[in-house]
Amino acid sequence: MTKTAAPAGSNQGGLPYALAAYGIWGFVPLFFKLLSTVPPVEVLAQRIVWSLPLCFLIMAFRRQIGDYLAALRDWRVLRMLFVSAVLIAINWLVYIYSIFTDHVLAASLGYYLNPLVNVMLGMIFLGERLSRLQVVAVAIAGVGVAILLAGALDTLWISLTLAFSFGIYGLIRKVVPVGSLPGLAIETTVLLPAALAAAAWYLWIADGRGFGSDMSTSLLLAAGGIVTAVPLLLFATAARKMSYAALGFVQYLAPTLQFLLSLFIFDEPLKPAQLACFLLIWTSIAVFSFDMWRKMRADRMIEIA
Repeated sequence: MTKTAAPAGSNQGGLPYALAAYGIWGFVPLFFKLLSTVPPVEVLAQRIVWSLPLCFLIMAFRRQIGDYLAALRDWRVLRMLFVSAVLIAINWLVYIYSIFTDHVLAASLGYYLNPLVNVMLGMIFLGERLSRLQVVAVAIAGVGVAILLAGALDTLWISLTLAFSFGIYGLIRKVVPVGSLPGLAIETTVLLPAALAAAAWYLWIADGRGFGSDMSTSLLLAAGGIVTAVPLLLFATAARKMSYAALGFVQYLAPTLQFLLSLFIFDEPLKPAQLACFLLIWTSIAVFSFDMWRKMRADRMIEIA
Protein backbone atom coordinates (compact mmCIF):
# COMPACT_ATOMS: atom_id res chain seq x y z
CA MET A 1 0.00 0.00 0.00
CA THR A 2 1.39 3.41 -0.94
CA LYS A 3 1.36 5.94 1.86
CA THR A 4 1.21 9.66 1.30
CA ALA A 5 3.65 11.61 3.44
CA ALA A 6 2.15 14.15 5.74
CA PRO A 7 3.23 17.68 4.93
CA ALA A 8 5.90 19.12 7.14
CA GLY A 9 4.31 20.99 9.99
CA SER A 10 1.15 18.88 10.29
CA ASN A 11 0.64 16.52 13.18
CA GLN A 12 -2.66 14.73 12.27
CA GLY A 13 -3.31 13.69 15.89
CA GLY A 14 0.11 12.21 16.55
CA LEU A 15 1.47 14.91 18.88
CA PRO A 16 0.12 13.50 22.19
CA TYR A 17 1.60 10.07 21.38
CA ALA A 18 4.96 11.63 20.52
CA LEU A 19 5.06 13.71 23.71
CA ALA A 20 4.24 10.66 25.84
CA ALA A 21 6.84 8.46 24.14
CA TYR A 22 9.66 10.97 24.36
CA GLY A 23 8.73 11.95 27.91
CA ILE A 24 9.11 8.33 29.04
CA TRP A 25 12.39 7.95 27.15
CA GLY A 26 13.67 11.12 28.78
CA PHE A 27 13.41 9.62 32.26
CA VAL A 28 14.44 6.05 31.32
CA PRO A 29 18.08 6.54 32.49
CA LEU A 30 16.79 6.65 36.08
CA PHE A 31 15.34 3.18 35.60
CA PHE A 32 18.40 1.63 33.95
CA LYS A 33 20.77 3.09 36.52
CA LEU A 34 19.11 0.69 38.97
CA LEU A 35 20.41 -2.19 36.81
CA SER A 36 23.96 -0.91 36.25
CA THR A 37 25.51 -4.03 37.86
CA VAL A 38 23.83 -6.30 35.26
CA PRO A 39 25.67 -6.94 31.95
CA PRO A 40 24.18 -4.71 29.19
CA VAL A 41 23.54 -7.68 26.87
CA GLU A 42 21.49 -9.41 29.58
CA VAL A 43 19.48 -6.26 30.20
CA LEU A 44 18.73 -6.09 26.46
CA ALA A 45 17.80 -9.78 26.33
CA GLN A 46 15.45 -9.48 29.28
CA ARG A 47 13.84 -6.37 27.75
CA ILE A 48 12.99 -8.35 24.64
CA VAL A 49 11.81 -11.48 26.48
CA TRP A 50 9.43 -9.56 28.75
CA SER A 51 8.15 -7.20 26.06
CA LEU A 52 6.50 -9.90 23.95
CA PRO A 53 3.93 -11.14 26.52
CA LEU A 54 2.85 -7.54 27.12
CA CYS A 55 2.46 -7.01 23.37
CA PHE A 56 0.28 -10.13 23.05
CA LEU A 57 -1.83 -9.11 26.03
CA ILE A 58 -2.55 -5.68 24.53
CA MET A 59 -3.15 -7.18 21.06
CA ALA A 60 -5.66 -9.64 22.51
CA PHE A 61 -7.47 -6.79 24.26
CA ARG A 62 -7.53 -4.74 21.04
CA ARG A 63 -8.34 -7.78 18.86
CA GLN A 64 -5.21 -7.40 16.73
CA ILE A 65 -3.87 -10.96 16.87
CA GLY A 66 -5.22 -11.46 13.34
CA ASP A 67 -3.26 -8.44 12.11
CA TYR A 68 -0.12 -9.86 13.71
CA LEU A 69 -0.55 -13.25 11.98
CA ALA A 70 -1.38 -11.62 8.65
CA ALA A 71 1.75 -9.48 8.79
CA LEU A 72 3.84 -12.56 9.62
CA ARG A 73 2.61 -14.16 6.39
CA ASP A 74 3.55 -11.09 4.31
CA TRP A 75 7.17 -11.63 3.28
CA ARG A 76 7.72 -7.96 2.30
CA VAL A 77 6.45 -6.70 5.65
CA LEU A 78 8.46 -9.35 7.50
CA ARG A 79 11.69 -8.35 5.74
CA MET A 80 11.17 -4.67 6.59
CA LEU A 81 10.39 -5.45 10.23
CA PHE A 82 13.43 -7.73 10.45
CA VAL A 83 15.60 -4.74 9.52
CA SER A 84 13.78 -2.45 11.97
CA ALA A 85 14.15 -5.09 14.71
CA VAL A 86 17.92 -5.26 14.20
CA LEU A 87 18.15 -1.47 14.23
CA ILE A 88 16.18 -1.06 17.44
CA ALA A 89 18.19 -3.82 19.15
CA ILE A 90 21.42 -2.00 18.26
CA ASN A 91 19.93 1.25 19.53
CA TRP A 92 18.84 -0.33 22.82
CA LEU A 93 22.20 -1.96 23.44
CA VAL A 94 24.26 1.18 22.78
CA TYR A 95 21.87 3.24 24.89
CA ILE A 96 22.11 0.86 27.84
CA TYR A 97 25.90 0.85 27.49
CA SER A 98 26.00 4.67 27.51
CA ILE A 99 24.02 4.80 30.77
CA PHE A 100 26.07 2.10 32.49
CA THR A 101 29.36 3.80 31.53
CA ASP A 102 28.24 7.30 32.63
CA HIS A 103 27.93 8.70 29.10
CA VAL A 104 24.35 9.98 29.34
CA LEU A 105 25.49 13.27 27.78
CA ALA A 106 26.74 11.35 24.73
CA ALA A 107 23.37 9.60 24.51
CA SER A 108 21.66 12.96 24.84
CA LEU A 109 23.76 14.29 21.97
CA GLY A 110 22.79 11.30 19.83
CA TYR A 111 19.12 12.01 20.35
CA TYR A 112 19.65 15.72 19.74
CA LEU A 113 21.26 14.75 16.43
CA ASN A 114 18.45 12.32 15.56
CA PRO A 115 15.91 15.00 14.52
CA LEU A 116 18.38 16.33 11.94
CA VAL A 117 18.69 12.78 10.63
CA ASN A 118 14.88 12.54 10.57
CA VAL A 119 14.59 15.74 8.55
CA MET A 120 17.18 14.45 6.07
CA LEU A 121 15.45 11.07 5.72
CA GLY A 122 12.03 12.68 5.40
CA MET A 123 13.21 14.93 2.59
CA ILE A 124 15.08 12.16 0.75
CA PHE A 125 12.63 9.26 1.05
CA LEU A 126 9.22 10.80 1.84
CA GLY A 127 9.30 13.92 -0.30
CA GLU A 128 8.67 16.21 2.67
CA ARG A 129 9.48 19.90 2.25
CA LEU A 130 10.41 22.45 4.88
CA SER A 131 9.23 26.04 5.09
CA ARG A 132 11.77 28.86 5.35
CA LEU A 133 11.38 29.12 9.12
CA GLN A 134 11.81 25.36 9.47
CA VAL A 135 15.03 25.57 7.42
CA VAL A 136 16.23 28.29 9.82
CA ALA A 137 15.37 26.04 12.77
CA VAL A 138 17.30 23.14 11.27
CA ALA A 139 20.31 25.39 10.61
CA ILE A 140 20.33 26.67 14.20
CA ALA A 141 20.11 23.13 15.55
CA GLY A 142 22.85 22.03 13.17
CA VAL A 143 25.19 24.71 14.50
CA GLY A 144 24.49 23.57 18.06
CA VAL A 145 25.15 19.94 17.25
CA ALA A 146 28.34 20.87 15.37
CA ILE A 147 29.61 22.67 18.47
CA LEU A 148 28.96 19.58 20.55
CA LEU A 149 30.54 17.25 18.01
CA ALA A 150 33.72 19.30 18.11
CA GLY A 151 33.98 18.75 21.86
CA ALA A 152 32.88 15.12 22.16
CA LEU A 153 34.98 13.11 19.71
CA ASP A 154 35.78 10.32 22.18
CA THR A 155 32.11 9.36 22.50
CA LEU A 156 31.07 10.33 18.98
CA TRP A 157 30.41 6.71 18.01
CA ILE A 158 27.73 6.46 20.71
CA SER A 159 25.98 9.60 19.50
CA LEU A 160 26.09 8.71 15.80
CA THR A 161 24.97 5.12 16.34
CA LEU A 162 21.98 6.22 18.41
CA ALA A 163 21.01 8.95 15.94
CA PHE A 164 21.17 6.92 12.74
CA SER A 165 19.86 3.61 14.08
CA PHE A 166 16.75 5.24 15.52
CA GLY A 167 16.28 7.58 12.57
CA ILE A 168 16.21 4.73 10.05
CA TYR A 169 14.10 2.64 12.42
CA GLY A 170 11.46 5.36 12.60
CA LEU A 171 11.46 5.76 8.81
CA ILE A 172 10.80 2.06 8.30
CA ARG A 173 8.02 2.04 10.89
CA LYS A 174 6.41 5.03 9.18
CA VAL A 175 6.18 3.39 5.75
CA VAL A 176 5.70 -0.31 6.55
CA PRO A 177 2.00 -1.23 6.06
CA VAL A 178 1.35 -2.73 9.49
CA GLY A 179 -0.24 -1.40 12.66
CA SER A 180 1.89 0.01 15.47
CA LEU A 181 1.33 -2.81 17.96
CA PRO A 182 1.43 -5.81 15.56
CA GLY A 183 4.62 -4.36 14.07
CA LEU A 184 6.25 -4.05 17.48
CA ALA A 185 5.17 -7.59 18.34
CA ILE A 186 6.74 -8.93 15.13
CA GLU A 187 9.98 -7.06 15.83
CA THR A 188 10.07 -8.59 19.29
CA THR A 189 9.29 -12.04 17.87
CA VAL A 190 12.18 -11.71 15.41
CA LEU A 191 14.57 -10.84 18.25
CA LEU A 192 13.20 -13.44 20.68
CA PRO A 193 15.40 -16.49 19.76
CA ALA A 194 18.63 -14.54 20.28
CA ALA A 195 17.23 -12.93 23.43
CA LEU A 196 16.23 -16.28 24.93
CA ALA A 197 19.66 -17.71 24.14
CA ALA A 198 21.40 -14.78 25.82
CA ALA A 199 19.09 -14.87 28.84
CA ALA A 200 19.63 -18.62 29.23
CA TRP A 201 23.40 -18.16 29.02
CA TYR A 202 23.46 -15.62 31.84
CA LEU A 203 21.19 -17.81 33.95
CA TRP A 204 23.52 -20.76 33.37
CA ILE A 205 26.73 -18.95 34.34
CA ALA A 206 24.92 -17.59 37.45
CA ASP A 207 27.37 -14.75 38.13
CA GLY A 208 25.07 -13.31 40.80
CA ARG A 209 24.40 -10.03 38.99
CA GLY A 210 21.41 -10.65 36.71
CA PHE A 211 18.02 -12.35 36.59
CA GLY A 212 17.55 -14.77 39.48
CA SER A 213 20.26 -13.21 41.64
CA ASP A 214 17.70 -11.49 43.90
CA MET A 215 14.03 -10.57 43.80
CA SER A 216 14.45 -6.83 43.22
CA THR A 217 16.84 -7.27 40.26
CA SER A 218 14.60 -9.92 38.70
CA LEU A 219 11.52 -7.71 39.03
CA LEU A 220 13.34 -4.71 37.56
CA LEU A 221 14.51 -6.77 34.57
CA ALA A 222 10.96 -8.00 34.02
CA ALA A 223 9.67 -4.41 34.27
CA GLY A 224 12.02 -3.60 31.42
CA GLY A 225 9.41 -5.13 29.14
CA ILE A 226 6.94 -2.40 30.06
CA VAL A 227 9.60 0.30 29.77
CA THR A 228 10.45 -1.05 26.31
CA ALA A 229 7.04 -1.77 24.81
CA VAL A 230 4.94 1.20 25.95
CA PRO A 231 7.04 4.11 24.59
CA LEU A 232 7.87 2.23 21.38
CA LEU A 233 4.17 1.64 20.79
CA LEU A 234 3.47 5.31 21.40
CA PHE A 235 6.32 6.31 19.07
CA ALA A 236 5.21 3.97 16.26
CA THR A 237 1.69 5.42 16.50
CA ALA A 238 3.03 8.98 16.38
CA ALA A 239 5.29 8.18 13.40
CA ARG A 240 2.27 7.10 11.36
CA LYS A 241 0.17 10.15 12.27
CA MET A 242 2.51 13.12 11.83
CA SER A 243 5.15 14.38 9.44
CA TYR A 244 8.63 13.02 9.98
CA ALA A 245 10.14 16.49 10.27
CA ALA A 246 7.65 17.53 12.97
CA LEU A 247 8.16 14.23 14.79
CA GLY A 248 11.88 14.87 14.74
CA PHE A 249 11.58 18.16 16.58
CA VAL A 250 9.23 16.79 19.23
CA GLN A 251 12.02 14.28 19.83
CA TYR A 252 14.11 17.04 21.44
CA LEU A 253 12.06 16.52 24.61
CA ALA A 254 13.80 13.22 25.46
CA PRO A 255 17.44 14.37 25.12
CA THR A 256 16.62 17.57 27.00
CA LEU A 257 15.37 15.53 29.94
CA GLN A 258 18.41 13.25 29.66
CA PHE A 259 20.66 16.30 29.52
CA LEU A 260 19.16 17.64 32.74
CA LEU A 261 19.43 14.24 34.44
CA SER A 262 23.09 13.94 33.47
CA LEU A 263 23.76 17.40 34.84
CA PHE A 264 21.76 17.46 38.07
CA ILE A 265 21.33 13.79 39.00
CA PHE A 266 24.34 11.95 37.56
CA ASP A 267 26.81 14.84 38.06
CA GLU A 268 28.46 14.56 34.64
CA PRO A 269 30.69 17.58 33.87
CA LEU A 270 29.18 20.29 31.65
CA LYS A 271 31.53 21.92 29.15
CA PRO A 272 30.92 25.43 27.72
CA ALA A 273 30.38 23.89 24.27
CA GLN A 274 27.63 21.68 25.66
CA LEU A 275 25.88 24.64 27.25
CA ALA A 276 26.07 26.59 23.97
CA CYS A 277 24.56 23.66 22.10
CA PHE A 278 21.77 23.35 24.64
CA LEU A 279 20.79 27.02 24.17
CA LEU A 280 20.97 26.86 20.36
CA ILE A 281 18.82 23.75 20.19
CA TRP A 282 16.12 25.29 22.36
CA THR A 283 16.18 28.34 20.08
CA SER A 284 15.66 26.08 17.07
CA ILE A 285 12.75 24.34 18.80
CA ALA A 286 11.13 27.71 19.50
CA VAL A 287 11.45 28.73 15.83
CA PHE A 288 10.10 25.42 14.57
CA SER A 289 7.24 25.40 17.08
CA PHE A 290 6.24 28.93 16.12
CA ASP A 291 6.10 27.93 12.48
CA MET A 292 3.97 24.87 13.27
CA TRP A 293 1.60 26.99 15.37
CA ARG A 294 1.32 29.55 12.57
CA LYS A 295 0.49 26.87 10.01
CA MET A 296 -2.10 25.21 12.22
CA ARG A 297 -3.71 28.60 12.96
CA ALA A 298 -3.87 29.38 9.23
CA ASP A 299 -5.46 25.98 8.55
CA ARG A 300 -8.10 26.58 11.23
CA MET A 301 -8.91 29.99 9.75
CA ILE A 302 -9.40 28.39 6.33
CA GLU A 303 -11.71 25.76 7.81
CA ILE A 304 -13.78 28.43 9.59
CA ALA A 305 -14.03 30.45 6.39
